[in-house]
Amino acid sequence: MRGECQMVAYQYFESAPPPYPPPEGEGNINLSPASSGNPIGPPPKRFRRGLLIALAALTVASGAGAGAASAALIGQGTASASTGTALPTTQTSTSSTSSSTAASIYKQDLPGVVTLTVNLSRGQAIGSGIVLDTKGDILTNAHVIAGGQNIQVAFSDGTTAPATVVGSNTSADLAVIRVSVAASTLHPLTLGSSSSVQIGDTVYAIGSPFGLSGSFTEGIVSNIGQTAAASGANLIQTDAAINPGNSGGPLVNSQGQVIGINNSIESPVDGSVGVGFAIPIDQVNQLLPSLEGGSNV
Repeated sequence: MRGECQMVAYQYFESAPPPYPPPEGEGNINLSPASSGNPIGPPPKRFRRGLLIALAALTVASGAGAGAASAALIGQGTASASTGTALPTTQTSTSSTSSSTAASIYKQDLPGVVTLTVNLSRGQAIGSGIVLDTKGDILTNAHVIAGGQNIQVAFSDGTTAPATVVGSNTSADLAVIRVSVAASTLHPLTLGSSSSVQIGDTVYAIGSPFGLSGSFTEGIVSNIGQTAAASGANLIQTDAAINPGNSGGPLVNSQGQVIGINNSIESPVDGSVGVGFAIPIDQVNQLLPSLEGGSNV
């Protein structure tokens, strides 16, 4: 039996969410307030083809007097040393190189990943995005900004700026927004090609899961050409941890090139169990000209 397919945007509500399903293209994952003695229950869940749709931009309900929003704890796996025959020197060197590569990719790509805070009528939504160019264009998921009254973008160097929506395609779950900041703040990421992606390739996800900006997770490509109720068809599946708040952030390859835009997970719980989905960057590239040109469909 398959789990529930959840899109991932993170929303803070000033009061209990409305007792009706969210508008088409949106969904809410509700976590109880950390300091609330009476957690607010989740709203009715919206289904498509029998699978739950809940956004990978993050949702947290907060009641009166509630403090910081609760966040699901993610276990940190560590490689255990072998108790058998010692590994060859070349094996140890490979492991060291892999760690170095991951660290260098993070350092290289982090400046091009942003956190989006979107003010809604009842609270805030948090998602991720990637810098496209030095004009200030930023790519994210359409569901991250859906229903937003204003958008704030935070860069890794601490710079923040308001953004305006340039173009949006809700069926493809993609949107381009624009900020006006110093060119030195803008570090466009390199868009790779998803056509060369193979099952087993190492990949990394960067974003703001549960509002934790600059989070970095590693995994592999679990499958390609997958279909998820929340996201459509021909998706990249990965076991790299993707959670609410990762929506709109990049899935990058071992060269640090963007091969997908993270947007949903399939899980029986409100969080990652290692089945995440990203929109292939080749599909994104086909739509970018219209999005940057102001198309809204």
